[in-house]
Order: sequence, then structure tokens, then C-alpha cells
Amino acid sequence: MRIAVTGSIATDHLMSYPGRFADQILDDRLDRVSLSFLADRLEIRNGGVAANIALGLARLGTETVLVGAAGKDFTEYGAWLRDNGVDTAHVHISRNHHTARFVCTTDRDHNQVATFYAGAMVEASRATLTSVQERSGALDLAVVAPNDPGAMQSLTRECRRLGIPFAADPSQQLARLTGPETRRLVRGARFLFTNEYEARLLQERTGWSRAEVLCHAETWLVTRGAAGVDIGRAGHPWLHVDAVPVAVPVEPTGVGDAFRAGFLAGIDRGLAYEQAARLGCALASVVIQVIGTQEYKLSGARLLLEIEATYGFSAACELEPHLTPL
Repeated sequence: MRIAVTGSIATDHLMSYPGRFADQILDDRLDRVSLSFLADRLEIRNGGVAANIALGLARLGTETVLVGAAGKDFTEYGAWLRDNGVDTAHVHISRNHHTARFVCTTDRDHNQVATFYAGAMVEASRATLTSVQERSGALDLAVVAPNDPGAMQSLTRECRRLGIPFAADPSQQLARLTGPETRRLVRGARFLFTNEYEARLLQERTGWSRAEVLCHAETWLVTRGAAGVDIGRAGHPWLHVDAVPVAVPVEPTGVGDAFRAGFLAGIDRGLAYEQAARLGCALASVVIQVIGTQEYKLSGARLLLEIEATYGFSAACELEPHLTPL
């Protein structure tokens, strides 16, 4: 299976606030919020949703093409991705902008306040799936992850025109999308990814009920943090998969991207949805234990231990042939 992952490529500035955001917010002043949090740690790391997913897929052995836009400062980052097995030949390099920036502060309860600067991402529409297929062959799946909103729309249209199955992952961009735009991104998706909050926001944007969403997307995966993931399909009962528990979570940024990479790598291997989701949850548990979305070390043996401890011996046996080569 050959997967193109489209979306943001960014540098992450990750800060830690030792208190709780909620303690600083006054309920009767929500219309006039003016706050500053003194962070006690700053980490600068490679990131971006598309790059995170692509790297996770590549580390799990899935052939992966990264499609997006980066700045003239991308040289070192691009080399890092290529060293980890990601095809970056189809990344558009802007002459005028720096690579996007994600600036995020996390409190002690793992709540986050973040700002995203688009930078080179405003030119993302110049990286197309048509050019990928013309230059390097057919694609089996495209992930349409958070990106320049116009690029997300055009990439989704390309998927339909070229007959490429696609995964819709509007995530953070739901805040900027209109109802019609959101509906266009979801219609016909093989997979739809949201977290629990985004699921409610997507329903508000589209005006669709949960059942109606599943009339337009084949499979809807709703991640719920430590509560695991719910998987919905039209005509089937919702399936719940527990998360892999983590004793000491370190940094939640990129955990959802890791789940997506693990799940799609499982689909690549022909796993049933439940087993693919377990692999996604196992990879997410590894990422949450390090600072940075791409800093984790991947070990098949470690993933199998986490899977066996959470889901049982038979689940680990089923996944072992797919993870031993790691």
C-alpha cells in the first residue's frame, strides 16, 4: 500500500506551564480574556500533522509520500524525514516563507493553548496528487490532514477525480471551515478522523447527526485520549478500543497523529479495524512519553509488550508477525 500524507509541515515550539489554565480563567470575563502564562520549559522540535503521520507510517514500514509545503529552512528537516524513510520529493519549497510554526503551551493537566503560523503552508495548493501520480506512480490512499483550507478542498477534489480513496482529517482546521466546506471534505471519505471535541464541532458545522455523518464517511474514528477510541460504521454497532495506559504522560502533542499512523499502518497490513486501532493506540502511548512528536524510538518488542498488557496474549500474537521486523 502506498499512502500520500498531505497537510502541515511545521516546526514545533513546545512550552510547559506548571499550573492549571482553568485557575486563571474568570467565568464572567470570557469576553475579555487577556492572559500570559510563564512557561518553565521550551523545546523546539520537528512537527506538523502530515509530517508526523508520514514519519510514523514510514517507521512502521508503510511506503509513504509526504505532500505539502515547507520553507527554504527545510533542508535539515527534510533530510531527517528522508533518513526515516519518508519520500519528500513532492514537498513544495517556498522561496518567500519560512516553514510553518506551531507554538503550544501545555498545563499540568495536559490542557493546551496553541497558535499556528501558516508560513509556507499558504502555498500548499502547489503540491498536488496529480503530480505525485504522474511522477512516481499510483496511490492507494491519500490522507487529507490539516493544511491551508483551500489546499484541503482542492486535494479532496483531486482524490475524487483521480479515484484515490482518502482519509479526511480536518482536525484543527474545523475552527476555520464553514459548513459547506466541512461537508465537502467529509463526503466520500473512506476514513474520517476527529477527536471527541472535534466530533461535536464537525456535527455543528455540517448540521449532521452521528448517523448522518456515517452516511457520508465509510468509517469514523473518534479518539478520546486516555478513554481510547470509538469506531463507527453505517449499519454496524460502534466499536470501542481502550487506550494503552501510560503511567507518566510527558507531552500530548502529536499523540493523535501517532494513532492515525499506527491505525493506517495496520490497515496497510490487512488488519481488522479493532487490531489496527490497537496498533494505533500502542504507538500513541510511545509518543506521549517523550517531548516532541518525532523523537520517540520505535521497537516492535516494546509495542508487543504494551499490546499484550492491554489487550491480551491473543491480540499480541496476531500483531507479532507485523511488528517483529521492527
